[in-house]
Amino acid sequence: MSGFGWKLHGDGRHLKPGEVVKPDERLTWPRTIGLGAQHVVSMIGACFVAPVLMGLNPSLGLMASGVATLLFLVMTRGRVPSYLGSSLSFVGVAAVIRSQGGGSAELTGALFVVGLALAAVGVVVRFLGARVVHAVLPPVVTGAVVMLIGFNLAPVAAGTYWPQDQWTALATMLFTGLALVVLRGFLSRIAIFLGLVFGYVLSWILDLTLGKIHSADGSGKVVDHWRLDLSSVKEAAWFGLPDMHLPAFSGSAVVVALPVLIALVAENTGHIKAVGEMTGDPLDDELGVAIAADGAATMLSTVAGGPATTTYAENIGVMAATRVYSTAAYTCAAFFALLFGLCPKFGAFVTAIPGGVLGGITVILYGMIGLLGAQIWIRNKVDFSQPLNLIPAAAGVIVGIGGVSLKFADNFELSGIALGTLLVLVGYHALRWLSKAAGTPQGALLDAGTTRYDDSAE
Repeated sequence: MSGFGWKLHGDGRHLKPGEVVKPDERLTWPRTIGLGAQHVVSMIGACFVAPVLMGLNPSLGLMASGVATLLFLVMTRGRVPSYLGSSLSFVGVAAVIRSQGGGSAELTGALFVVGLALAAVGVVVRFLGARVVHAVLPPVVTGAVVMLIGFNLAPVAAGTYWPQDQWTALATMLFTGLALVVLRGFLSRIAIFLGLVFGYVLSWILDLTLGKIHSADGSGKVVDHWRLDLSSVKEAAWFGLPDMHLPAFSGSAVVVALPVLIALVAENTGHIKAVGEMTGDPLDDELGVAIAADGAATMLSTVAGGPATTTYAENIGVMAATRVYSTAAYTCAAFFALLFGLCPKFGAFVTAIPGGVLGGITVILYGMIGLLGAQIWIRNKVDFSQPLNLIPAAAGVIVGIGGVSLKFADNFELSGIALGTLLVLVGYHALRWLSKAAGTPQGALLDAGTTRYDDSAE
């Protein structure tokens, strides 16, 4: 054993075709540090976008992602190579909480509770096994919840960001879409980040050539304003801790945020399975620990005022491309993120992203989140000819996207994501139980998470 517990793979310099570096191995430290830097570049776009869209401090989000990743690696004993960045799943939740009068403290308080619930789920899965996840959250449920979380954000993109500069939004959307489709390899992994850079530069050029724009600003008022306002960047210090705040707890905010728990469990499950397949080391026995670690990392981040965290697909893509699964590289990436987070000027530069640019990015990003739900259905071959699958998913998605509300008292109501998720989850299991009680032919819930309800038809 060498270094901090990682074995040196071969000579640490050369890899034969098809050869992989396992999680408990590493290359030479200069190469490992370089791989860590590459992981930071791949995740930094989304890791900054998420807190910006939620109205939180992006520098704190970046710093928190480094701390969260280190905690995750320790809790999983270095067996699961993953980077924990700022979760985009809560962007819609943030918009709803703020529209109800909540601030950043109430938002992070709600995210803290979700992190606590996620950690509790991880403990349960650790003792009962991965099968419990598939039984409680079959693909028809997880797909519907992910879909309504994404599409519920459509009014934010269309009503808040896009009107600030429609032509920059359109150009950014087209460039980002082109980058996602045309680029290959590593560049395709950072296409969203490249779209942000393109829109940023375009806004700067338009300000220089055309002057101020007369449109809605961030508050919604139609005024003359610069597309790109860098005044906060000039005032920010080069080095220092980002602004932090303690969470505050609101029952209504927590109710809005809790449904995202389903998406996080599904997301963590998918990532663990993907990493296990790539490394050749099945990690189902680590699923509970990984989920609990993500929950603990979210609690640690939000208690200081940062965003919730989640495992990042961007970094899994980097692993797939390089075939280097060393957790040493992720440790280096975490320390890089900590250093970047200590530069307030860098954070202010990112926070200054023009609204029109966010409009173009979010149109694609929110749609992609929503369609991931459809992808879950397709991959698991969910049969919507079966009413048991169709009815709860249809009702939940429409209620969630349409913002339907159900008032229980003057100070308590369910609506949007929360109500839609409740309808899908409770509706599916209630109808399944009633179907079984009524003697409707149905198959067993399989470990893979797929369900068949008419074996006789086969």
